[in-house]
Amino acid sequence: MTRDEVFTKVVEIISPFAKDKEALDSVAEDTNILQDLKVNSARLVDVILDFEDEFDIEVEDEDADAVNTVGDAVDLILARVS
Repeated sequence: MTRDEVFTKVVEIISPFAKDKEALDSVAEDTNILQDLKVNSARLVDVILDFEDEFDIEVEDEDADAVNTVGDAVDLILARVS
């Protein structure tokens, strides 16, 4: 899977949880999931679980804590699926 494919899927997974729908139109690797997209921190757990299901990976709590931006999520997923 390419970085672009993972990025696209990550944005799809985050989209339903994002309160700032306008920010989704200009999402980039450095977009902060909590601050820019206004994803509730409790909902971030659901996002991580969806990543695990979609990419068939397991994410440890400390790794999940390090996911702040869309790029962080992409890096984490690529490290697990490689």
